[in-house]
Order: sequence, then C-alpha cells, then structure tokens
Amino acid sequence: MPDRKPARDLIGELARGFAELAVDIPDDPAPDGPIDWDGYGDARAAAAARTGERDSVVCGTGRVGDTDAVLIGFEFGFLGGSIGERTGLLVEAAFRHAVSARLPVVSLIATGGSRMQEGIMALSQLHRMTRASVSARAAGVPQLALLRDPTTGGGWATLGCGADVTLALSGAQVGFAGSRVRREGDAYAYTAAGQFDTGHVDRVLEPDEVPGALHRWLALLTSATTEPPEVPDALGRRRELPETGWDAVRRARAPERVRAGGYLDAYFDWREDISGDRCGGVDDGVRCGFGRRDGRTIGYAAQCGTATTPAGYRTAARLVRLADRLGIPVLTLVDTPGAANDDAAERAGAGASIAELFQAIAASRVPMTTLVIGEGGSGGALAFAAPGRTWITADGYASVIGPEAAAAILKRDRNQVPAIAGQLRLRPQDLVELGVAEGIVLS
Repeated sequence: MPDRKPARDLIGELARGFAELAVDIPDDPAPDGPIDWDGYGDARAAAAARTGERDSVVCGTGRVGDTDAVLIGFEFGFLGGSIGERTGLLVEAAFRHAVSARLPVVSLIATGGSRMQEGIMALSQLHRMTRASVSARAAGVPQLALLRDPTTGGGWATLGCGADVTLALSGAQVGFAGSRVRREGDAYAYTAAGQFDTGHVDRVLEPDEVPGALHRWLALLTSATTEPPEVPDALGRRRELPETGWDAVRRARAPERVRAGGYLDAYFDWREDISGDRCGGVDDGVRCGFGRRDGRTIGYAAQCGTATTPAGYRTAARLVRLADRLGIPVLTLVDTPGAANDDAAERAGAGASIAELFQAIAASRVPMTTLVIGEGGSGGALAFAAPGRTWITADGYASVIGPEAAAAILKRDRNQVPAIAGQLRLRPQDLVELGVAEGIVLS
C-alpha cells in the first residue's frame, strides 16, 4: 500500500520533541494565486481544512535518536504534496535554520512535483530550494532524504537526488516523470528498487527499518574528527614476506585470501553503505560508506578484488568528497587487478572516472589511510591510494602494470611472466624500499 501517512504523524514517530519553525510567510494576496488559476483559492482552503496544514510541507526541529535535526515533512494530502511558492519559502527557511543552528537536515519527501496552479512561479522554487541546499552543503550541514510514495518531479530532482544520503521506502514510486505524464515503458525503472539498482538510491527500507536507519546515519554524519584512521590489522595466517615477485602475485590472487568485506567487518563496530554513483551505475566490487570505530566515524572506500568499473570510481569519489565536506577521515582498501578495460567501461568513461577519484583525493582536506590487501594493479589501484599514508600486507603487491600485460606489451612469451614480475619490483618489501608504502602490516 502507498505510504500516505500525514506528515506530522510520521514526524512524531521519528522525532521526539518536535517544534515547528515559526516562519512569517504571508499568503498570496491574489485569491487564486500568482497566475489567477480559477478555483485555486478554494482548492487550497479545502486542502487546509482536510489536513490542518497551511501548505504542503511541515518544517521544524526534533531529536532523531540521539541527534537534533531539522525535519522537512511533505504532506501529500495537501494538493499532492506539490511545491508552490510558499513551499519553497518554507524549505528555504528550514535550511537557513539548519545552517545557523548547525543541525543536519532530514527531508521526508512525498510529492507529485511543482504545483501547476502557480505556473512558472511554482517551478522557480526548484532554484530556491537548491540554493538553500547548496548553502547548507557549503556550511558542512549533512542532508538525508527519505523517499516516500510518490517522490516525483522537482521534489526528486532537488531534495531527493541532492541529499548526501538517499533512502527510500520499499514500493515507493520514485522518478522525475510521474505516472500520469510519462510514456509507457518499464514501470520498474520508476520505483525505489529500480532507482537503487541504477545507483540513485543508497538503500531501500521497509517502514519498520526507517527509525533505526535514520538514527544510525545521523550519528555517523555528525561526527567530525581530525584524527587519521588507524591502519587495519592484517588478516590471515601469513607472517613471512614473499621471496619473489611472482610469489607476491600468486599470494594476492589466492582464493583463500581475506577480502575487503572481512577487513571492514573486523575494523568497524558497525557501518552503513552508500550505493551507486548517481549517474546510473553500481559496482558490486566496490564498497563505500561510513562506519563507527571506537566511538568515532570513519569513511571507507574498498575494492573487493574485481576489476573496478567507472561506477566504482565515481562512487568512491562521491564518498571522499562527502567525507571531506563533513570533516570525516577516510580509510581505503586497495585490491584490484586493475580498472575494467572493456568497451562498456570505455563508453562509461573509464579514464574520466579514474581522474575524478584522483582529483577527489588530491583535493581532500581530511586525513586518509590506505592498506593494500591484495592486488594493486596499475592506475586502477593507485586511484584508491592516499599519497604518503599507504601501507601493505604480506598478501599484497602493487605494480605499474600486471605482469601478464607487461609481457604482452613487451612481446614476451607467457613463460617469462614470472621473471617479469620480479623485474617490476612489486613485492611489499620492494614498495617500502621504493618509498611507495610506509610499511608492511603483518598478521
């Protein structure tokens, strides 16, 4: 069933001590609005009588879990949660209060889009709301969105897509085009699950999961620190270093070696993933998010042993930029044979996405720590590494190129691959001697 719970009821379930913001916004002096839409005044009066609200959003402050926050709740019962001029002014005031009070913003969205009875004046509120969101972002204010049913039009294209972390209710209609105006096609693409599959939503929740998810995310995103992440302990049984370069390569490729998931589980007390690059892509071989370790928040971007796709690099760049803006340090785990190099990766912008991550790390002002836990293949691995703060396990290696690819480039027989691995000086001890790694972490 669609989630059409009144905004105040939902806010009451999620936040304690909710207090509505006192915002003095006069009603439009024209009875039927800025474009004199016949009957609009009566429609607004009927919506107000039905819902008890003066407009389609309720804005105020409350305590969500252990975190005080500004809440923006859309009331779908008021003209379909549509966005009019007064709506934009209320949302703007809510963000302004969030900046002045240094509080995160939680948007509970249920809207059909801009209010057609106000014409272009309604549509122009998308600029107003976006400016308010961007100003809050520049001030380091975290922004969470919960997509309810429906989330379409300008509400999706501003507060929904523009949030730092976007959560969605299972079964919700989510998309720029509403069901009454879009062409026939794949209806799944306009659902919360469809948007998750294509990298636009971080997680799809059942209603009973929402309070806990909001509590955890707000706790994570409001915990800035200047301390660099600790280097993870090496996992596995190996204590000795590889004798040859080829030994190092084989160790890194061993199927029994501990992968990123095991490292993340061991490192964090608990964590929450973000998902997707917000450009239509998801790489299941890259895990990004924020976790709690010994009472503080650390971001993470981890390769899981597969060739990293453009979506993986863009998701990691998204994580690094968000962590930098919120003052949260980042841990990266390197483990890839290299960047995906098939035609699909090229069409998706392999080089541009790698550049994006290099640039995000270069521009980041928060401390970062890297551990190479497996393969470190070429620039596709280096893009995840923090210059000057990279360590390596005895099961790892890093190289300008994989030994097989080097043999192909040099037109050498495959039987020369082990010797080329030695020439590349890719062992952990080689990397320390060359100054690429700070040290070797032994189990």
